[in-house]
Amino acid sequence: MKAKTGSLLASMMFFEYFIWGAWYVTMGTYMVEHLHASGIEIGATYSALAIATMISPFFIGLIADRFFAAQCIMGVLHLLGALLLFLATKIENSNTFYWIILVYSLLYMPTIALSNSVAFSQMSDPGKQFPWIRVFGTLGWIVAGLLIGQMGIEKTSSTFYMAAGVSAGLGLLSFVLPNTPPKGKTAGASAALGTEAFVLFKEKPYLIFFIAAILVCIPLSFYYGFANPFLNEIHFENAASKMTLGQVSEAVFILAIPFLFNRIGVKKMLLLGMTAWILRYLCFAYGNVETSSWMLYAGIVLHGICYDFFFVTGYMYTEKKAGEKIKNAAQGLFTFATYGVGMFIGTWFSGFIVDKYKVADNTHNWQQIWYVPAVIALGVLVYFVLFFREKKQQVG
Repeated sequence: MKAKTGSLLASMMFFEYFIWGAWYVTMGTYMVEHLHASGIEIGATYSALAIATMISPFFIGLIADRFFAAQCIMGVLHLLGALLLFLATKIENSNTFYWIILVYSLLYMPTIALSNSVAFSQMSDPGKQFPWIRVFGTLGWIVAGLLIGQMGIEKTSSTFYMAAGVSAGLGLLSFVLPNTPPKGKTAGASAALGTEAFVLFKEKPYLIFFIAAILVCIPLSFYYGFANPFLNEIHFENAASKMTLGQVSEAVFILAIPFLFNRIGVKKMLLLGMTAWILRYLCFAYGNVETSSWMLYAGIVLHGICYDFFFVTGYMYTEKKAGEKIKNAAQGLFTFATYGVGMFIGTWFSGFIVDKYKVADNTHNWQQIWYVPAVIALGVLVYFVLFFREKKQQVG
């Protein structure tokens, strides 16, 4: 890969995830401050990305791959997305805001797969080259959070303006990215959804894991939707900037996964991830700014183990179980089930729980709220320990 091509791809990834990090993390806080939204309304709005995750495989598999060059359709989607992010700042009603975010999510989520497609098409050895390009996406998310915190704008509409401006810029940049022509064919709806991978469910260990992966998305939803509103409500200064420690942790721990995956086995890796979920929410439940701020930091930093040791390990486990023929379908199915179905359930449920423990003056009993995802994570952990049986050498 030429240096110029590598620079373009790295910039593409940086801006792709900068956009997401700029509006997504603080959206719950924005909705509370400006729309006076309830927990259910915030949870519902976060579910928009889950809905988009379930629909985007159809767009990519049945339309984009067949008719359009990947970089061109990505450019159009980001330009339209910029308009919607700008429009979101003009909305004063939570219900209307939800529909704006839903339409935006339907435009944005396909660009994740499209950006990966553009990158892979330029690589002679994706296994070695892609991680070095993809890491710029994590850096983009981190930089977005740092800027928001340092500029003191996480409670304002400026986060959406920032995301809109970068979206417009990436939209224009997309048209000068390396050409990735359409494939000229489509494998149909079943391939787009990954139904070819249903054969994996014949193996009980994978079915047990798959169910656990969907269930663990419920506690995950609590973090994505309500960690920032929680930290701001308890006056944790520069919360958005400090939450980027989670992405730093994610980048660090992901380097350990290839070494641990074959050494300790998939079951222990997944158990470590689920244990981290429990610890994270207990840290949030008992942490406070005055005497236990270290627990708040710990809850944030645990994101690396929570995410990497369960979801990244899960993708690796899925690929190993699937084999070469159906690995793409299997990864698509795993994404559909977790970030689609699991997150859809989790976002709505988390909103309901946050409203249940709302007290006077729009404040919340956060200790009781964080107990809920901790107990759910514990339940998934117990279920996994009791039923998952996988020999280490089978996946090593």
